Amino acid sequence: MAKPGLLEVRDLSVGYGGEAVCAPVTVGVAPGTALGLIGPNGAGKSTVLQTVVGLLPPIAGTVEFDGRPVDEREAAFRRDVATVLDDDAFFPSLTGTEHLLLTARGHGVADAEQVVAEEVEEFGLADRAHALPSALSSGQRRRLALAAAFVRPARLLVLDEPERRLDAQMRRRLAARIAAEVADGLTVVFASHDPEFLSTVARRVLVVDDDACSVVSPGDAVAALHAG
Repeated sequence: MAKPGLLEVRDLSVGYGGEAVCAPVTVGVAPGTALGLIGPNGAGKSTVLQTVVGLLPPIAGTVEFDGRPVDEREAAFRRDVATVLDDDAFFPSLTGTEHLLLTARGHGVADAEQVVAEEVEEFGLADRAHALPSALSSGQRRRLALAAAFVRPARLLVLDEPERRLDAQMRRRLAARIAAEVADGLTVVFASHDPEFLSTVARRVLVVDDDACSVVSPGDAVAALHAG
């Protein structure tokens, strides 16, 4: 009998006001693997991700993390799951560095200052790390949000279009970074429109659609993105 995945989604119907935005989703994600989500704009990828991490209630079906129903209010779930779903989840009165330090220290990171300094450098924020989020460009806010996901430990990382508003070099660096983290045991679920990012990171791909949500290989998914 196959072992359950770290994340198990069964017959999950997602949407708003009882109206589903896509077909039901059933998929398991094993530890140390990466699941990509693809589909046209408006297909429901973001809604699936928000429901998987407990920010939206499901219309039907179940989501379990590590054998327990997902509950975003539980401290253990917040400790184990890092997300980047938008670029505005910042404390408006804290500078970028202060936000990262608060995140790292809140998760018990040793040598938080050094870890934050390394991520600031990694995401090209050294010149703007002491600015308030409101003073950053949209691309800089995106990089700050991604840095915040990496300054803390996590077992599951959930990302909504992580390549959005990044230049080509940063997209490639981020994809390689996430792939390396997966090889080291991190579990990742992410939505993307970028074929190169998808082929670098994903081990399997969930195609989100109105008629059926199916799991395909990264090669098939990349071919579908190029065809679309």
